[in-house]
Amino acid sequence: MIMTTKKPDVTLGSLSSHNEDDVRRSKRYKRIRSLVYADFLVLMTVLFSAVLIRFGTDWPKDFSTYLLGFLIASSLHLLIYYFGELYDAAPRIGAKLWLPRVTALTSIAILLQATVALITDYYLMPRGNLLLLWVFGTMGVTFNRWLSGKIRIRRYGTPRVLLVGSTMDIRLGKEHIKECESKLEVVGEINSIEQLSSEIESQQATDILLLTSGLLGEIYPKPLEDLELKRIGVFQQILPSDTLLGLRRSIQIAGMPFTALRAHTLSTSRSHFKIFTECIYLVVLLIPALLLTLFTATYIRVIAGKKIIHKQKRVGKFGSTFDMLKFRTMQHDAEDQTGTIKAQKDDPRVIPGLQWIRRSRLDELPQFLNVLKGEMSIIGPRPERPNFTKEYEGLIPGYGRRHDIPPGITGLAQVSGHYHTDPSYKLGHDLQYLVNWSPILDLQILTRTLWVIFTGRT
Repeated sequence: MIMTTKKPDVTLGSLSSHNEDDVRRSKRYKRIRSLVYADFLVLMTVLFSAVLIRFGTDWPKDFSTYLLGFLIASSLHLLIYYFGELYDAAPRIGAKLWLPRVTALTSIAILLQATVALITDYYLMPRGNLLLLWVFGTMGVTFNRWLSGKIRIRRYGTPRVLLVGSTMDIRLGKEHIKECESKLEVVGEINSIEQLSSEIESQQATDILLLTSGLLGEIYPKPLEDLELKRIGVFQQILPSDTLLGLRRSIQIAGMPFTALRAHTLSTSRSHFKIFTECIYLVVLLIPALLLTLFTATYIRVIAGKKIIHKQKRVGKFGSTFDMLKFRTMQHDAEDQTGTIKAQKDDPRVIPGLQWIRRSRLDELPQFLNVLKGEMSIIGPRPERPNFTKEYEGLIPGYGRRHDIPPGITGLAQVSGHYHTDPSYKLGHDLQYLVNWSPILDLQILTRTLWVIFTGRT
């Protein structure tokens, strides 16, 4: 076990201390930059070494040509690694298997290079070098993460763990930690979440192990959100019965299965990947959406008269408000007598002849302008009105997590549920979308949204 007298890199402290957050963020970005440089060095070394081994100094092309190709190939790999969360902050504790993920991401990058080469007949490197890059590049990038973990422990010391749970569960957990000779230092043990904040601060704990079931409801959303901001790891032990929930990701800590808990569901790198994919969707959908918008606008103008665009205040990313655009399908004075109320099924306020516009969701088409302004995304949790949001946040724990990303024109809750599905159920769909987001899931939602448009039902 590596021992050090240095202060751990994380303490709870005051949650209002912006200076501490800035220092911590600076350290994290420095580690990320170091990993990026190390991966770039590995990739370039493998690429040039492969050419030297195969051809010696008698290269088929000149040095500048290879240098440009290798730079492009390495940059593509780094981009794929970033979108694949290889540069996200890793937990301090737990046996994380880097090799499978690095192998998969390297394979994707090489397949993209091969596909582009087949289409354009432009090769970034000799074709035989792709296999060498796949093997040795994967090994080198994986080694960088192993080395980074070792350096992190040496620099900041052994992770300081706080055990939370019943007396029996804590005793069993301590026995496992001792028997497995884990590189963990148990600094405290408590039976109640109420003592958590004070115990973390007094013991300068860096990680928390929840050893008893039923604690998740007490820690989420508070104080889990605060702990996440302070980079304190929180892990819930997985019980045999929990496997029935279909948990796929687990972390081995001292021979015990855990799952890492996060208050915020979508990492920064995945959020950027989502933005990247939505830019592609915008390019593909631009012409069809424009034509459908012109048709719908003309029809509403004929049926409803002037002022076909309606603005509503909605809650966006991180709780900020914006003016969401919609085609008007109700009378101008629809809420003059009732105030702000939720729309109803077969709402009598809808203008005759425009009911099918609402059923098919065509009234949402102007929100592509909100997407272009950066206020919304194509796919995501639907934005709610401020007064309803305030009400739901008071009634439904964790409701604010749906604001981690920009709201969407359509979403999983819209294609899986119905217009009047209970907000708590919609939140379940929204959080599942954030946890399981992928481009494939977005394509499924887009396909089902098109089905709603053409059939008028989910």
